[in-house]
Order: sequence, then structure tokens, then C-alpha cells
Amino acid sequence: MTPQAPARTYRRLSVEERRSQLLDAALSLFAHRAPEDVSLDDVAEAAGVSRPLVYRYFPGGKQQLYEAALRSAAEALRGCFDEPREGPPLPRLARALDRYLAFVDEHDAGFSALLQGGSVVETSRTTAIVDGVRRAAAEHIYRHLGVDDPGPRLRMTVRMWITAVEAASLMWLDEEKQPPAGELRDWLVDQFLAVLSVTAARDAQAAAVVADLAAADG
Repeated sequence: MTPQAPARTYRRLSVEERRSQLLDAALSLFAHRAPEDVSLDDVAEAAGVSRPLVYRYFPGGKQQLYEAALRSAAEALRGCFDEPREGPPLPRLARALDRYLAFVDEHDAGFSALLQGGSVVETSRTTAIVDGVRRAAAEHIYRHLGVDDPGPRLRMTVRMWITAVEAASLMWLDEEKQPPAGELRDWLVDQFLAVLSVTAARDAQAAAVVADLAAADG
């Protein structure tokens, strides 16, 4: 007798496991295509499930799924700047940018759609999620600079630099990821120090921060 192959056993996924599976499938699709170009059928196929199952977990349809995926991506982006406060601040910032640019590289078209806006699934909620990432990044930077209560000029400087990082990241994608990520990272760190130095000429708090950075680097 020919021995029969053992029957394959399937494990039923828990609610959280299934939800995570669907979000991972959606994020993978959003990483390579704009949100409006991704359908629930696409997500179902990528996850290997039926369309009704996707609706069971996301009854709000594509909008709910996109917002959930966006929150998941936002958490990952927030983590990019969560660097231990050990060693000089500028190398810490460089390591945070390494993680940030790795995220940009991995998510490519999805990152562009996220920051450029104009998507048919963009709402005030999705805009708030994206702005929350910017605010979280700024808070991490203040802590790395050793500033508990940043004044208006320092806040504006940091937020302007974060905007510049986003713009540079989008152009980097348009330029087929040139210059290499390491060179882009170093350039962005140099820009950060440069804009801080400009602000330092008009703001005592920024001047103290620049002095502390110079002492730590020396």
C-alpha cells in the first residue's frame, strides 16, 4: 500500500492575528501603489482570504482599512526617532535618519502617497495621523537636544527641518534614490546643524543648544 501523506492541519487565526495579517497585506500593497489604486479585492488576494472576510474585520471598507494601515505605518515611523539618549546627539540623529530612510526605501510609492496627499481616501483623520508623526518626531528631537520647554523659534526650526526631511525624501524617490542613503543622511544632519546655527543668531535657547552640540562633538 502506498503510504498516505499526513493531512495538513490548519490553525484558526485569532481575531488579532487575522487583523494583523490583513493590515500587513494592505501595507505591502500601499508600499508599492497609491491608496486609490488598491482595492479590497487586491487586499483579499494578497492575504489569501475572501473579500467578505476583509469586510468582517473592516466593515467600514477600504477607508477603514487604509486608516488602520496608516496608523500602523505611523507607529513604525514614530519608532524611527525613538533613539536611546546615549552618546552625542548628532550621531543619534543620524541613526534615527538611517531608520527613517530605510522606511522610505521600503514603502516607496506608499510613502509618496502618504505625504503628498491628494488621495481619494485622504480625510481629516488621515491628515491628523500624518501630522501626529511629525509632532512625535519633533518631541524626540527636543529630548535628544536636552530641551524640555522649547521656545517658538526652536520649535519652528525643528518643524521646518522635519518638513525639509520629508521633501528631500520625496525628491530622493523621484531621483531613483540618489544620492545613496548614507550621503543623504549626512547632508540632512549637516542641514539640521546649519538651520540651528542660523536660529542661534536670533535666539538664546537655540544658541545654547548649538554650544552644547559643539561641546558634545568635541
